[in-house]
Amino acid sequence: MRIHWHRRDLRAADNRALAAATDDGPVLPAFVFDPDVLQYASPPRTKFLLEALDSLQRFYRAHGSDLLVAEGDPTEELPALAAEHGAEAVFWNHDYSGLAQERDERVREALDDAGIEYTEFHDALHHEPGTITTNDGDPYSVFSYFGDKWLDREKAEPYPVPDGDALADIEGEELPTIEELDFEEPAANVPKAGTEAARERLDTFCADRIFEYDEGREYPARAGTSRLSQDRNYGTIGVREVSERVGEALADADEAEREAVEAYRRELAFGEFFTHVLFYNPEVVTENHKDYENPIEWREDDDELQAWKEGMTGYPIIDAGMRQLRAEAYMHNRVRMAVASFLTKDLMLDWRAGYAHFRERLVDHDTANDNGNWQWAASTGTDAQPYFRVFNPMTQGEKYDPDAEYIETYIPELAEADPDTIHSWNELSDDEREEVAPDYPAPICDHSERREEAIEMFERARGED
Repeated sequence: MRIHWHRRDLRAADNRALAAATDDGPVLPAFVFDPDVLQYASPPRTKFLLEALDSLQRFYRAHGSDLLVAEGDPTEELPALAAEHGAEAVFWNHDYSGLAQERDERVREALDDAGIEYTEFHDALHHEPGTITTNDGDPYSVFSYFGDKWLDREKAEPYPVPDGDALADIEGEELPTIEELDFEEPAANVPKAGTEAARERLDTFCADRIFEYDEGREYPARAGTSRLSQDRNYGTIGVREVSERVGEALADADEAEREAVEAYRRELAFGEFFTHVLFYNPEVVTENHKDYENPIEWREDDDELQAWKEGMTGYPIIDAGMRQLRAEAYMHNRVRMAVASFLTKDLMLDWRAGYAHFRERLVDHDTANDNGNWQWAASTGTDAQPYFRVFNPMTQGEKYDPDAEYIETYIPELAEADPDTIHSWNELSDDEREEVAPDYPAPICDHSERREEAIEMFERARGED
């Protein structure tokens, strides 16, 4: 008997460790609600997690097995499960954050002490840390070089789904409720979870949107993205299955469409790049990746931070994004960049405050990707946006939401305003704004002034006069 310990691989298909464990079955699937992990969770992500686990448990039950569920420290729960069911080994797939690496080291020690074997696999990445490096063998800090190598590397085929004979004949208990895990039901509309739902999203994307991805992804009013981020984060679909499906789309694409499909493949590579960065630099979760000569003099302003969180900054594209986040536990990626730039450059507030809010609100929060993107926007990360390049929030709205469809969807106060008025909101007088949308605020800061102040702040950090 072997245990497969599910973590961020909540699927039976294309699961490397599970497939390996079933080579000499039977296998007992298990999941442990770890309090050290749950303390960083949130209502939207916990809801998605529970629904993904429910889907996985139903799969196992349909195949004559079950998903065993435990709550507590995995260093105690896994040896206990092994002893209870006579399992001689535990299999699992790697996770790459600092917290996960520390947890796994403790689990290894506990299993060694209990005389239980264990085997680990790289599964969440096509190319694990240490396999894509500079000529000197160092990890890359610039994406373009990493991305070129990633795209050129051959990708493995999906791993098979275990059949019922390879799974242990067991009966487990029902999953806990979200309230039993000490979370409230989220107000946001969380997407459907599970492998079937992930495949439906992938099929929909690859049917047509992927062939316009290079342009379509930039416009938040369009359905131009895959919406697979939460599925990839929780592993409800495997990276090899996604790659295989994208490869089929690439084979069907004409010359112009191939560029769009390759743009999506490059985004997949970006996700792995940030995971490599986190693996080698676990401290970036709380510290700047880029070294400045002096500390960055971030402002502290609770009122402005709260206005940003509530979508009441008076900058329409920023507020639309923050309100989408609150309503859907999701935000379009183009708008994520704009709101992150606004927080760190217009409000000059510490990126860590924004990262913490995203971690609380996003259903697709991923430590590596969120941290990498926040530090990119804040000009503190690896291969980051230069500090002197500051997104103009009004220009972002006008360029990427020219008809204000996205803005009006999430800001009903502006629903009756014409796009030109919306995109010039910062230039209107108080009387004009009062006439058009009396319930929508004036801008809380002057972008041009704050842009100059932000550049000066970074120049002081760099040690420049």
